[in-house]
Amino acid sequence: MYLTKEEEKILDGERGEILRRCLNLLVSLGEIYGAERLIEIRSAQISGVSYKTIRDVGLEFIEDLARENVKVKVISTLNPAGMDLDRWRDLEISEEFAEKQLRIIKAFEKLGVELSCTCTPYLTGNIPTFGDHIAWAESSAVAFANSVLGAKTNREGGPSALAAAILGKTPYYGYHLDENRKANYIVKLELSKNWGESLYGALGYLIGKMVKNGIPYFENLYKLKPSLDSLKSLGASMAASGGIALFHAKHLTAEAKVRDVIGEAERIEIDDKEIEEAYSSLNSTEDYELICLGCPHCSLEEIKKVANLLKDKKLDRELWVCTSLQVKAIADRMGYTKIIEKAGGKVIKDTCMVVAPIEELGYKSVATNSGKASVYLPSFCKSKVYFSDVEDILKH
Repeated sequence: MYLTKEEEKILDGERGEILRRCLNLLVSLGEIYGAERLIEIRSAQISGVSYKTIRDVGLEFIEDLARENVKVKVISTLNPAGMDLDRWRDLEISEEFAEKQLRIIKAFEKLGVELSCTCTPYLTGNIPTFGDHIAWAESSAVAFANSVLGAKTNREGGPSALAAAILGKTPYYGYHLDENRKANYIVKLELSKNWGESLYGALGYLIGKMVKNGIPYFENLYKLKPSLDSLKSLGASMAASGGIALFHAKHLTAEAKVRDVIGEAERIEIDDKEIEEAYSSLNSTEDYELICLGCPHCSLEEIKKVANLLKDKKLDRELWVCTSLQVKAIADRMGYTKIIEKAGGKVIKDTCMVVAPIEELGYKSVATNSGKASVYLPSFCKSKVYFSDVEDILKH
């Protein structure tokens, strides 16, 4: 693997132990995957933020880094934490959990990372443009950036994304190379039923299971006129049930609009029966104690929709609407938060149902419109799932 003279000095430890360790990690990955060299990146997005997922070992690792007075070199944002950083007491998060979560956040702050705590950085200012090389870790954000925006990133782990952020570079392999971005599956939809918005979560779950870590091309998805939120949901669900980091869709995604994106490809047809089977697989209960929306984090339009559905109504169970700090600020100003909270719900920032310790709060069944959450909740939170459209979930 070719290294510049400056990179060789870093690897030899002449620029300090932390930079040496970061570069050693990236070089090791590059050698494993056959990278010729390192390339500069425009931004980073770092996972491994919730105390629930990284525990004491992760906390100590981040604090050790923060003590060394190093800073990230590029725009860098954080994945969701394990709680709302300001309203954690309202969620009945324990003092012990909160203390350690806040230490994690403080350490990232010392590293110069923006404390946005969201899985949708493209809605809050970390917006790569077409062809930008980036190093992102959150699986749903990787799928959105690669596919909808046409940026270039591999599905990084938390440590590699952080190392890339500190050095401003990443190994040049995988999805950074145009030849590795060709679709190897062509998906045709043969749907006659009038499905709701959760279709995209169910479809993503189905395709992820079929394609694994391949690259699907949706031949006629455009006929359904999906919104950006629909594509966000689709990519998140495919990334959760499979390992999909990039998809193409005719007339919809960035690269599919400007060049040929299909390689040698196997054809897949999806009909209503298969979608029904996907819904059946994602559902494990019809009763639920907690409603969780916003996985990935809700956009302003999604919060507006919830507010409209709840206007002048009262909920008979808990509701969390999860979003980013930035989007919540606008929802507050627009009055959407007030409507939702008047109905008995909560608009929560910084976290989501997957990385928050909801199992410790006693919730054993969750309703959601998220295909991604429906995949993760049974294993991450030991909870049963009711998966459906938001209109159906809230009508109860």
